[in-house]
Amino acid sequence: MNDELIQHNPWDELRAHTSARIAIGRVGSSLPTNEVLRFGLAHAQARDAVHRPLDFASLRSQLENAQFRVLQVRSDAEDRQSYLLRPDKGRHLADACYARLSDEVAAPELAVVIADGLSSIAVQRHALPLLQLFRQRFDTDWANTPVVLAEQGRVAIGDGIGQALRARLVVMLIGERPGLSSPDSLGLYLTFQPRVGRMDSERNCISNVRPEGLPYALAAHKLDYLAREALRLSLSGVALKDDSNLLRVTESPAH
Repeated sequence: MNDELIQHNPWDELRAHTSARIAIGRVGSSLPTNEVLRFGLAHAQARDAVHRPLDFASLRSQLENAQFRVLQVRSDAEDRQSYLLRPDKGRHLADACYARLSDEVAAPELAVVIADGLSSIAVQRHALPLLQLFRQRFDTDWANTPVVLAEQGRVAIGDGIGQALRARLVVMLIGERPGLSSPDSLGLYLTFQPRVGRMDSERNCISNVRPEGLPYALAAHKLDYLAREALRLSLSGVALKDDSNLLRVTESPAH
């Protein structure tokens, strides 16, 4: 293609500062061929993120090697197709798994849930490094803190898991719905006194956790602040505000 035919956008330099699809140029009334190809690639990556199964065996091994106490459960969704077509099944912890978690002796202050959600690659890439930073910041009995892997899970499955474990606080790490420039965003959800039937307004969300979005250190800092405040105030959701001092965030743990 003759580059002289391409009308360049004067905002081209802004592209160096964002992954958003801006200043893509045009050829007449059409997009340049390379931008059409990039769009097709981004769309394919987003579809792959939704349909690719999470390697739970590998993730469990990595977590256990990092000295986390790992349990594993599944939702009522028997396969990926059911999970995508029936969101309600992904929100409900399988009865057998609920009974097994209920047999756990300790009622932990904190339970961590890691679910595949709508982007398995987000969980595979970001869950462990984020959780390691959070562990360095948040003071609790980590030896008895369960990290529960939830297969075919949506956000609300954390309520049933937390209720079964009798945890005061549940933190959910889950793959977010992929965008065309962000197929690997990790979402964090925090709920005080989790129980089945909690509304979305009763939990806090930290979104777009990934190196190109919200960096691990900042996400761990915000999660640590919200978790401490949730336990101190005995609440979460719209009544709990993130008033953390962002100027104190560093790449090293807070002391």
